[in-house]
Amino acid sequence: MLRIILASKSPRRKKLLTQLGFKFEVHPSDINEDISQAEPGKLVEQLALLKAGDVARHFPNSFIIGADTIVVHSGEILGKPKDETEAAEMLMRLSGSIHSVFTGVTLAKTDEKGFIDSKKTFYEQTNVQFSTLTFREIQAYIKSGSPLDKAGAYGIQDDLGAVFVEKIVGDYYNVVGFPLNRFYRELKNFNPELANISFNA
Repeated sequence: MLRIILASKSPRRKKLLTQLGFKFEVHPSDINEDISQAEPGKLVEQLALLKAGDVARHFPNSFIIGADTIVVHSGEILGKPKDETEAAEMLMRLSGSIHSVFTGVTLAKTDEKGFIDSKKTFYEQTNVQFSTLTFREIQAYIKSGSPLDKAGAYGIQDDLGAVFVEKIVGDYYNVVGFPLNRFYRELKNFNPELANISFNA
């Protein structure tokens, strides 16, 4: 069985892959996440591929999973906030409006020297409608510390972040940070043996 390597430090991605029954190791990439590129779908695919490639060279004969998530509002990419002030600004922008969450994923297989010999990269998009947020709600959420490690300054799975979301169109887990349905469908084509892990009795 191939070693499975998750090239991400996200606890949410780790939890979701564990949910599918995978036994894997976490080895985050330390690439510079440049979000200056305008096309969000291409950007998250590129970042996912860079993360997978950065980690792959250390793991011959392995299966590497790279992923990256961004939030896009009114054509502007919102990454992780630098501090509480920026987190508040992001949440005020998202309040009462629709934004999109893009997650790029790379599936990669390495050879005996750690070079990628086959790969599949894709992205998923989900649209999210926020309710109108009060200043008090935003400040309380920021004080919880949760927004600071998340693109767009919120987590749909958080106790407080969850109540901000009025409606979504698309995959819920994509907003969490990893599109489980698309991942599984792509994995069935890319490596059926690994995909079968989830349903082995």
